[in-house]
Amino acid sequence: MTRRRLPKPGELREILRPKPLVLNPVERRLGNAHTIADLRAVARRRTPRAVFDYTDGAAELEDSLRRARQAFRNVEFHPNVLRGVADVDTSVTVLGRRSALPFAFAPTGFTRMMHHEGELAVAHVAQRENIPFSLSTMGTTSIESVANAAPEARKWFQLYVWRDRGAGQELMTRAWEAGYDTLLLTVDTPVGGARMRDVRNGLTIPPTLTLRTFLDGATHPAWWFNLLTTAPLKFASFDSWHGTVAELINALFDPTLSYEDLAWVRRTWPGKLVVKGIQNPGDAKEVVAYGADGVVLSNHGGRQLDRAPTPLELLRPTLDVVGGQAEVWLDTGILSGGDIVAAMAQGANVCLVGRAYLYGLMAGGERGVQRCVEILRTEIIRTMQLLGVRRIADLRATHATLR
Repeated sequence: MTRRRLPKPGELREILRPKPLVLNPVERRLGNAHTIADLRAVARRRTPRAVFDYTDGAAELEDSLRRARQAFRNVEFHPNVLRGVADVDTSVTVLGRRSALPFAFAPTGFTRMMHHEGELAVAHVAQRENIPFSLSTMGTTSIESVANAAPEARKWFQLYVWRDRGAGQELMTRAWEAGYDTLLLTVDTPVGGARMRDVRNGLTIPPTLTLRTFLDGATHPAWWFNLLTTAPLKFASFDSWHGTVAELINALFDPTLSYEDLAWVRRTWPGKLVVKGIQNPGDAKEVVAYGADGVVLSNHGGRQLDRAPTPLELLRPTLDVVGGQAEVWLDTGILSGGDIVAAMAQGANVCLVGRAYLYGLMAGGERGVQRCVEILRTEIIRTMQLLGVRRIADLRATHATLR
């Protein structure tokens, strides 16, 4: 028969240890975020619906995005044991320069709409963490402002080819003179995709105060306060716009874009050139023949053509046809460090993350982006250790197979 007794005060003190009180609300909510999904949940609470949906959503039925994420979930890891993994090296070489982590910040449009700190917050984290930062043509901070704010960061500029070729040439000149060493030419946007969440929400750039957004704003007063009391949204590449995202894309971007334009960009841009938005191995081989230093397997985060190919499943066939003549990068569907390790094991040179850090930005500005990096780094290291791998370069396709 069990004998009962009263616990001693010292024993109770060992058990009843309350969690330290964190007074700062940003630090408190970020401290409770342990995954990118946690950051997404915070972002959803902190941001007006139309803005959150712009980041979170994809085109039409959103099948492209779901399939991309499902492909990562279907990966099966095959660990080795007794490999001595106390020290793990997460660095990679991207176009001849070291990145401390095997991912870079992807270019994202209208970033100051998600949080008033915008691109500068992301560039600061990139500089601190020694990973590349990409500024979008549709970014809301100027080329020069980002360069001045993060002079030591490795900076890339993402370009859409406009109907006005002179404007495109001016952007390339400005970016090169400001110290951006790589151009990401996006080629999957001849017209805007049908992003139905934006259509249904009536999203405009910048957001306008309708009755619906006013009522939504009543539950997100901090977001509206920051939008209205900081500098108006300005763009990296043009002064202003008042309309929907689709109207902007269709007004500025050139649907006649062809390989002749790729050749023109290659002649014009003096740095490294990476073509983003490749969705089949044949196109990858072709753009490399035109002088691309790298290709990004991407379906634009599922935001353009729904039911498009899944980038992770294209990786091995594309590596076969490129044959080491150029780097092969990957984006779309990445929401964890394990996803990044899987892509690197399948042969990617580096991954681009977009939504993951935007969730962090919406959740807590620069500190939220920093928390995103901390989460991904922790997951990358833990996954490598559990796989029995000490260096990214030692990952093999046999470590992560697609099912």
